[in-house]
Amino acid sequence: MTQVLVVHHDVDIADIEVDELRRAGYSVEQCSGPTAGPCPVLRRASCWMADRADVLVYDVWASGDDGHALIDHLREMYPDKPVVLTSQGMELDWVQTEGCHGVTPLTGAVTQKRLVAAVETALAGRTRSIAS
Repeated sequence: MTQVLVVHHDVDIADIEVDELRRAGYSVEQCSGPTAGPCPVLRRASCWMADRADVLVYDVWASGDDGHALIDHLREMYPDKPVVLTSQGMELDWVQTEGCHGVTPLTGAVTQKRLVAAVETALAGRTRSIAS
């Protein structure tokens, strides 16, 4: 079973995403990210939850800012691990969809259909934007 790690600063939204992914058949763990406490990724140390996951679903605001440093560190530490980057608001100009820092961006409202599509796209190695 595919293991997904959902990292989101808003526990209510994270609960919804986790539930939607579980209903789609994924095994899911949840983390509140750096806004809830020390994050090993920001210290460039491995994270046991990220280590166990097959795909990472990160809210762009998980670190309390625009997430740029967190995602850069994450991509450097886990270059072969697929990442879905969610943003309920605007698209950010620093997000890369190719190369070692490539992610699968998911902007706008996160529905089960769109979230599952983004996870499948990331797992398949195709990084493209899933826009609203």
